[in-house]
Amino acid sequence: MNLDTTFLRRCIGTLERALNEMGEQRGTGTDDFLRDVYRAACVKEFELVLEQSGNLLRKRLAAFFANDRQADRLVFKDLFRHAAKHGLIEAEAAERWLRYRDNRNDTAHKYGEDFAEETLKLLPAFVADAKALADAIEAAGDG
Repeated sequence: MNLDTTFLRRCIGTLERALNEMGEQRGTGTDDFLRDVYRAACVKEFELVLEQSGNLLRKRLAAFFANDRQADRLVFKDLFRHAAKHGLIEAEAAERWLRYRDNRNDTAHKYGEDFAEETLKLLPAFVADAKALADAIEAAGDG
């Protein structure tokens, strides 16, 4: 079964571009409004990529279970643990995904500038991990 990662990759690209644009705004003395817009876009795309990654991974992992319902019952963090167990991602990458999820869970409780700045620190590694996950999801469909 081939899974369509088009939307995931589009969100990753948007996140990457917003992150780059925001970085270009830093220290230029330009309007803080633009930086705030890019920061908000980064946080929102982070959330979208995280959720889409989990959704696609759930579909990919279904092949490792007796039926789809078993994969459907996995909570987000268990998806990434199982992905590492079945060789879709490295164990270290799974641990980073768990930290990304913890960061995302904090969004609902303490969204603000401090949270956004903490999220921004994660984004370079997150973008690389999200691209690698999209590749793994696609590659798993080839075999």
